[in-house]
Amino acid sequence: MTGKVNISEIRCSSGHAVGVLELDNASSLNALTLTMLRTIQQQLLHWKHDENIVSVIIQSVGEKAFCSGADIRALYYALENDPAVNAISQTANPTTDDYIKRINNEQSYLAKPFLIDYFTVEYSCDYLIHNYPKPIIAWGNGLIMGGGLGLFIGASHRVVTPSALLAMPEMKIGLYPDVGATWFLNQLPAGVGLFLGLTGADVNASDALDLAMADHLIVDSDRGHLIKQLKHYPWQNTAENQVATVITEMLTKIATDSERQRPPSQMIPYFPQIQAACVAPTLDIVYEQINAISGLGCWLENAKQTLMDGSPLSAHICFQQIHQYHQASLADCLLMELSLSVRCGLVGEFKEGVRARLIDKDNQPKWLYKTISEVDTHLVDSLFTPLWHKQENPLTDLL
Repeated sequence: MTGKVNISEIRCSSGHAVGVLELDNASSLNALTLTMLRTIQQQLLHWKHDENIVSVIIQSVGEKAFCSGADIRALYYALENDPAVNAISQTANPTTDDYIKRINNEQSYLAKPFLIDYFTVEYSCDYLIHNYPKPIIAWGNGLIMGGGLGLFIGASHRVVTPSALLAMPEMKIGLYPDVGATWFLNQLPAGVGLFLGLTGADVNASDALDLAMADHLIVDSDRGHLIKQLKHYPWQNTAENQVATVITEMLTKIATDSERQRPPSQMIPYFPQIQAACVAPTLDIVYEQINAISGLGCWLENAKQTLMDGSPLSAHICFQQIHQYHQASLADCLLMELSLSVRCGLVGEFKEGVRARLIDKDNQPKWLYKTISEVDTHLVDSLFTPLWHKQENPLTDLL
């Protein structure tokens, strides 16, 4: 997949500048290639130490998507072209022990290193954005999904346009909500994070604001207005610790004119039912209660359909994320997710999901387990087993 990040700096009248990172992979809805992620990481680290840079904007090319997520095709082909992965995956009538053997595959010299490399860089970018010392304005236009939400959610100033749709749809492809979702889904009101993870439901601009997943609603045509204000503000008279406040005031004033463009809420009308359904002790009860939520409309029906069509193994992973890592820090969650993502790649569920949804497009994934009741929790626990001792994890410098 081709893709790049356009780097520029908006020169301000004060002599300062605003850095701009523009995701440019429009043919793939701005999906993040490994090269793009490395560019983002390197440029953010450079601007972090550049005294002339007062703030950073992360935006994208095109109107359809801020970012649709990771370059999952590249991850798929790494798995598809790895002889060691294919050899161990061709076991007839595999058992749980065979699946565990897959996730402990030590012979993978193509897929496993690529998975480690990709997710290490991606999660490092996400953590860097969450902890960046300068304000980052994420301009969320259109689809903000998966890895795109990982970039967006950590920004200090999160702008959604009326077309924005936030989602973690990994259930559909046999993965799980990653990019720090173990942490940020757990920051949402009780039950909501689990619902979003299990159903992959879209969160529109109104619901994103109500759930504090976004900060400002601004029509896309007002981006130029913001840039004009940034260019002409007297940054030379502004203390470093006041820059974020100034930008908040700018965005708040601009957002006032966009309020009439705010779309009707999709999730909030079902909010009490969602919370009641998802605060339950077992996954099977959660499934039953989500399916029992009453109401008409495509949004709820699509959520229920994804719940039924998604990977039963992914559902168990998501349930464990929410319940066992509720108190974990972002850094600890990302360290855990790095091992989990690599193991999820090797076990085969993710590869099959991508094949069915994006490669062959038959939409008939042959999941490892047909129902949630069939999933062996021993395999789930094995997927959560760290690949490294904590001090050897490639992300250990986040701690």
